[in-house]
Amino acid sequence: MTSSTTQGIKTVLHTVSDLATAKALYTALLGIEPQTDSSFYVGFDTEGQHIGLVPASDTQDVTAPVTYWHVPDIEAKLAEVTAAGATVKEPAREVGEGRLVATFADTDGNVLGLIQDR
Repeated sequence: MTSSTTQGIKTVLHTVSDLATAKALYTALLGIEPQTDSSFYVGFDTEGQHIGLVPASDTQDVTAPVTYWHVPDIEAKLAEVTAAGATVKEPAREVGEGRLVATFADTDGNVLGLIQDR
């Protein structure tokens, strides 16, 4: 198996209990309005980073921010990290406009994410 490189951490998602309140706080923090603003996701693009707010739900067990590594081949990278001991939490799935996302836990239980833009 050959190693595929990442494009670095460009996306950080925060799970929030109150999306409207969190949106106001992050708008004040970042000094910009969100580029994506819906009832299920609020996203800010600033200085080459994407900061996303996701409402908490009963099915989510993630309470810490999740950093998303951008990769050219999400399935190859999932195979590499699982071969190295990671556990897939959420397999690759499309979230719109050809973007694929997946999450995995490292050997200490930390949740990390992968993003592939098509």
